[in-house]
Amino acid sequence: MAKRYDRTLGRRAALQVLYESDILDTPVDKVVDEGVVPEEAALNDYARRLLLGVASHITDIDRQISKSSKNWAIDRMPLVDRALLRITVFEMQHVDEVPVAVSINEAVELAKDFGGDDTYRFVNGILGRIARTMGEDVPESDEIDDMEDEPQAEKTAEPEVQTEPETEVEPEAENAEADSSEE
Repeated sequence: MAKRYDRTLGRRAALQVLYESDILDTPVDKVVDEGVVPEEAALNDYARRLLLGVASHITDIDRQISKSSKNWAIDRMPLVDRALLRITVFEMQHVDEVPVAVSINEAVELAKDFGGDDTYRFVNGILGRIARTMGEDVPESDEIDDMEDEPQAEKTAEPEVQTEPETEVEPEAENAEADSSEE
């Protein structure tokens, strides 16, 4: 039980560090080596394993994510989504002691905690496709595939434009119009 909890904490910390690495535009291994880690991240051995693994396999991981993503280049993805996908793809492919389904479930939970409203669907859709290419038996979902085309950050990028000004109708005037139309 303790190992499972350590891995959960490690994933959470790795996500925070990978996110920080993207924000600072600094390689992950440099962020880890220089100790530029958020205090709440508190890197454990599993977090370090994930981070250094992502750093050493980043080209292959990004290629797989891009190949499995419909209509979204990896550099257009929200930072949290991209970081979470990178960690999970590494874990799915290089951490034998963690079943692929567990990696995906943990990613979905982190997406719910750190991402936008639909991040978990976006992440789950891409990871499901990657798992199927690995020969894993994971179900397909039309709902997930539909959401995968629109990450949360892109959907909320433009404010809603109202074309006609709304006019308020006085309640009494509204009742009077209704009464006169009944006669």
